[in-house]
Amino acid sequence: MTDQPEVADNPDAERFEIRADGELAGFAEYKLRPTSIAFVHTEVDPRFGGRGLGGILVRAALDSARERGLAVLPYCPFVRRWISNHADYLDLVPADKRAKFELEASTAD
Repeated sequence: MTDQPEVADNPDAERFEIRADGELAGFAEYKLRPTSIAFVHTEVDPRFGGRGLGGILVRAALDSARERGLAVLPYCPFVRRWISNHADYLDLVPADKRAKFELEASTAD
């Protein structure tokens, strides 16, 4: 009954969407620019809570940004918190913008 969740970009709606059990379970809205993608809002339907879908969604969206060579601007608190917990994605946020998003590297320069 529980299929693997699937994440897909829906550029017409300016969001990545995650589907679980054949239903739209959540999305991450973005604003796309030529060299960057700004994540502005992420939401998972409460009926799908506790399954880690938000993390799966954000990881797929960030992997897509990396593949496309886009800088990430995490205005969405959920995306920002996810990046802060997954340091291997910090490089997607431009170094000169990290302080703005409170994503400073933990080691001093």
